[in-house]
Formats: sequence, C-alpha cells, structure tokens
Amino acid sequence: MISETDVLLVVDVQNDFCPGGALAVERGDEVVPLINGLIKRFDHVILTQDWHPAGHSSFASSHPGKLPFETVEMPYGEQTLWPDHCVQGTPGAEFHPQLEWTKAELVIRKGFRKAIDSYSAFFENDHQTPTGLAGYLRERGFTKVTFAGLATDFCVAYSAIDARRQGFEASVILQACRGIDLAGSMETMTQRMRDEGVALI
Repeated sequence: MISETDVLLVVDVQNDFCPGGALAVERGDEVVPLINGLIKRFDHVILTQDWHPAGHSSFASSHPGKLPFETVEMPYGEQTLWPDHCVQGTPGAEFHPQLEWTKAELVIRKGFRKAIDSYSAFFENDHQTPTGLAGYLRERGFTKVTFAGLATDFCVAYSAIDARRQGFEASVILQACRGIDLAGSMETMTQRMRDEGVALI
C-alpha cells in the first residue's frame, strides 16, 4: 500500500547512462517503461540528475595518463574515473526522452561541484556535504523512499544506504534498475544494501 508518506525517487535516468550514451549501463533503457508505471502509482515523485561541469575531477580526461574505470586518490578517498558524461546542458545530461517525469515535485542535481563526485542523492562522495534532500523529505513528512533507476551498484545503492542512515525506510525495486557491475560491484553493493536494512524488491 502506497501512502502519503511514501515517495518514489528515480535515479539518473539520463541519456548518457542509456545505450548509446557516454557511460551507458547495459540495457539501461529497459527501466524506462517500468519506472513510468511506478510514477503513475506514486503520488509523490523526486528525480535525481547527474549534472557535471565540463572538466569535472571524476572524468578520466581530467587526469593525464589515466583511463576510464581506473582509480585515483582524492582528498575524500578513492575515486573511480569515468568517461566524460552528463555534462551540464548537453543532450547526454537530459532525461531519457521516453521518461514521463513531468510529475516530479523536485529534481536533485548532483555532482555539480567540480572537485568532488556525487553518487548518493543525499551526500557528495565525501559523505559529509549534503544535497539537502534529507531535510526536504523530513519537512514534507515523507518516511519511506522507494528507489528505481541507474545504476544499481552506484547511485541507486549509495542513495538507498544513505536514506537508511538518515532514518528513512528504503526499498529498491531491482527490476526497475540496471547495474554497471565494475569488478564485482553488483554483488558487493547488493550485500551492503541488505546489511544496511534496505528492502530489495
């Protein structure tokens, strides 16, 4: 039963994460019709949007001699380097054209600080700089967050874990997510979500 205290959080269903995009998640576009169905069912919907400035520090192109998917040490810890993706104002950063997202009450943009990446909808990757989402959810009286989107093992998982740590009920609809699975990250992050009390549906 979906109640007035439930909110659907749709994570990063953007062109660059779908087939043909700069950081395509395999079969990522398959989540779109499923998510559209969820959007119809929920009274309250929030979206996240990866929103990087050009030359972002998480881009491999910003680190001479480094390749995408290698790691570097940043002041906040280890950072995976990515192909340039979801650059502000580019077609790759736009929501998938079939995503029926206009019902969204809030769009949280993340990763816009040039020196730090952001997987979670709640915090930057230093796990200290908040996006403001937790305060928004509390002020609106939401207690349960249901997640769907891209990618399961990065932005969805980190968001769901942070939701639990901020005191919200959290569930992930796995059928409406797709993962990258970088060096076993799907298994690792699925277990981490379970350990944190995220309901995997």
